[in-house]
Amino acid sequence: MTNETSPNEFLILGFSGLQELHLLLFFIIFATYICILLGNMSILTIVCLDPQLHTPMYFFLGHLSFLDICYTTTNVPQILVHLMSQKKSITYAGCVTQLYFFVSLVGTECILLAAMAYDRFVAICQPLKYTLIMKRTFCVQLANACWLGGFLNSALHTYFTFHLPFCGTNQVNYFFCDIPPLLMLSCGDTSLNEIILLVAGIIIGWTPFVCIILSYIYIISTIMKIKSNEGRIKAFSTCTSHLIIVMLYYGSAIFTYVRPISAYSLEKDRLISVLYSIVTPMLNPLIYTLRNKDIKNCLKKIFLKVLYLR
Repeated sequence: MTNETSPNEFLILGFSGLQELHLLLFFIIFATYICILLGNMSILTIVCLDPQLHTPMYFFLGHLSFLDICYTTTNVPQILVHLMSQKKSITYAGCVTQLYFFVSLVGTECILLAAMAYDRFVAICQPLKYTLIMKRTFCVQLANACWLGGFLNSALHTYFTFHLPFCGTNQVNYFFCDIPPLLMLSCGDTSLNEIILLVAGIIIGWTPFVCIILSYIYIISTIMKIKSNEGRIKAFSTCTSHLIIVMLYYGSAIFTYVRPISAYSLEKDRLISVLYSIVTPMLNPLIYTLRNKDIKNCLKKIFLKVLYLR
């Protein structure tokens, strides 16, 4: 007879096979986390303080930066603690909380990237109606819908994941509490969870991704009709940063969640999880600052003001 009581804690294996590299990994991940915080907080501060950036495009960029700060904070501090401590565990309640917020923020970003694509679609394909369509109230409603969709989706996954019986080992072969490794620990029937994961993945992951692709088909078609090369380059430059982030984020997130559990390989998936939970949030500020003239001009103004005050 199997013991189907829920464990009091989970052991997070994470980097357990790389004991000799723990100190090096700690400094690399710590430095990356600081870059994520500084980069995204800088963008968020600039967008809030500069009146010239109070536009729908930068409104959504501010939400993206805040989102990246939040969802890296749900797991990176724990990873850092585990790298430097002997006991690499998380309480049952802590695991529930971590999974809920992490999955919420992942889902929110999927929808938010689609909202950003819609903003670019209206700006390029329907420029005369842009101010009429992308009003402040509509942008706020759209952002709220992104957050609400992400948190409702996570509530469903969290309930059904922790409604499963856990017996035997409590060792999570992952860096943090996530749906796939927890389903693999369960001794119950996970078929319903797999169906929910697939359906939610289609609604939260694939549907926004298809909308983004359709938006860019129309955007590219419209840009190609612009007669001057300078006009085409200027129009497309407003989209390239967003498009790069979409490819990085969706490629890894969809690969992680929209597959049967039998197809999971935790050794490979752990590397993918690092990409969308740590690397992508670090790259977002770099991609937007290096390719965005407005952000660069604002940074120059702030830098000159600081020099002048000195």
